[in-house]
Amino acid sequence: MQDKAFIFFNSGKHDSAFFYFNKTQLLCEPKTDYADYYVESLNYMVEILQRYGNYYEAETTLIKAFPYLEKTTNIKYAVNSYTFMGYNYLYTYDYEKALYYHKKALKKAVSTFRKSRILSEIAFVYMQQKKYQEAINLLEPIVKYKIEDKITPSKTNYQRAAILYNLGLSYLYLGNHKEQAFKCFDESLKITLTLNDDYELIGSYHAFYKYYEKYNNPELKKINAEKAYYCAKRAKSSTNEINMLAQLIEADDAKNSKKYWKIYIRKIDSLIVNRKKAKNQFADVIYNSKKDKDENLELKNQKAEKELQLERQKNRNIILYISIIFVLSAFLFLFFHLFKKSKKEKNEAIYTSETRISKKLDTELANDLYQTLILIKKGSLEQNENKNQLLNNLEKIYSKTRNISKENSFITTDENYPSELKEMISGYKTDKVNILLQGFDTVRWNQIEKNKKIILYRVLQEMFRNMKNHSEASLASVTLKISNNILTVSYADNGIGTTKSSLILQNGLQNVENRIKTIKGTITFDKNSDKGFKVSFTFPI
Repeated sequence: MQDKAFIFFNSGKHDSAFFYFNKTQLLCEPKTDYADYYVESLNYMVEILQRYGNYYEAETTLIKAFPYLEKTTNIKYAVNSYTFMGYNYLYTYDYEKALYYHKKALKKAVSTFRKSRILSEIAFVYMQQKKYQEAINLLEPIVKYKIEDKITPSKTNYQRAAILYNLGLSYLYLGNHKEQAFKCFDESLKITLTLNDDYELIGSYHAFYKYYEKYNNPELKKINAEKAYYCAKRAKSSTNEINMLAQLIEADDAKNSKKYWKIYIRKIDSLIVNRKKAKNQFADVIYNSKKDKDENLELKNQKAEKELQLERQKNRNIILYISIIFVLSAFLFLFFHLFKKSKKEKNEAIYTSETRISKKLDTELANDLYQTLILIKKGSLEQNENKNQLLNNLEKIYSKTRNISKENSFITTDENYPSELKEMISGYKTDKVNILLQGFDTVRWNQIEKNKKIILYRVLQEMFRNMKNHSEASLASVTLKISNNILTVSYADNGIGTTKSSLILQNGLQNVENRIKTIKGTITFDKNSDKGFKVSFTFPI
């Protein structure tokens, strides 16, 4: 099974590879044997899940490997597991946890080459945190030596080029290191050119694009933007091709920018369609894998039950057999009934969520896209004013899209919930809007059920979104109190206020009322429109 999985993985057929890696780990009994196969298969499944952006499923899968890392025969399995967990937190912007797992991998690593690679990955996390000096402190010592990969020599130059690339970017962003940044980029490019790999060249030319952008050389900036774009095109990397097109539009003159802009729009549309197809295809694979796992578990349960029945036949009479059969039948009926009900509720929830997101996209983005298309059709993009307006429109569309994505992202309900809730609320704070929190730290968040935490998060998010879009407030406050296992939340702002009749017409606030009712709570809107907007709601914890 694992041999089949490797064949599909190496040929780029990740859906089939995932299927057979899953088959492999289901056949293993890691507590007694086959820990290597078990952990390695899970690691490859996680790598595939990360490629498709399914980070929640990746974390859930990888956690299953951790109890058996010490049972493996090679330290590489533990190093890979910790590294993949570090990647998962990096992709989900939890940089502290990413550093934690990369450092655990570093402690486990044995070879000098692997340690240098992990140090480079730690430095990259520092770069995302804008801790460029810390990244430089890690990279400078290892870049002095050409550290070889004795197991796979072909990886040596790839790794050195990547380290030079990261060090060059750190110098560039830190500032006052112009010569050092150029030297790193230049050496990295020379190494990459020997690899005959267009995909790797994308980053090298992109680095010089950033370099000449910072040091104000429009001509060389444009040249490197073009090279990066054509490398991405030859490598058939759709995402990189679109990103390089965007920087080429920014670097080139107005006439060419218009030509590249048409290509950019076409590529974006094509990428959206292809990703949707790939996501749907891969979702089927994950569903079938889980279904296969359930079937295997059911078969194991049936086998155990039969053995138990045979043993009992030696000592018990026919009445006991009938009782066992009755109980087993009832259990199976209840299991399948609950499974079917859960599946139906999940599908309904997905449909409702997709419908809501679709309406939001239509409401918030349709007009901006329409205005942008009109501006493009009018032409005259050679004029700086029109060009700047186009870029501003694109930035506005991107910002709104990012906000919608964040509003519908996964909400954690563990010990990190209070900090994430505070972070969401603070995101609405601006130079013109102050937000006060009272009683937040008096709440014992671990005593509140998960679904109620999620509803509280979404309700407050809706309140602040309404404040931002409609109330024109300069001050908002949230007060939390607990009495007799009842949580009371009061929200108020000094905006223009609203009437009860208009409240009913606002879908967002209607959603708030519906959410509170699902957890047996009550909500009260203040009818006094000339004193700002006030609302309070309660629910049992």
